[in-house]
Amino acid sequence: MTRIVVDVMLKPEILDPQGQAILSALPRLGIEGIERVRQGKHFEIEVAGEVDEASLDTVRELAGTLLANPVIEDFTVRLHP
Repeated sequence: MTRIVVDVMLKPEILDPQGQAILSALPRLGIEGIERVRQGKHFEIEVAGEVDEASLDTVRELAGTLLANPVIEDFTVRLHP
């Protein structure tokens, strides 16, 4: 079995209220020096057999239609090391 990873993040121009909430909580936790936090999603997909370009294309299609909203989110697809 091979694992493919899909990471989904809001596009840079989209406001991230969850990231802002985390950032504002850091000083209360005694954490200093962090200037920006962006929150995203991480998916691990296991496929049977060898992964070829067709398998990656299928996962890219899955990511673009189900895992991410391409209007406001970017995604990356990569093989898990």
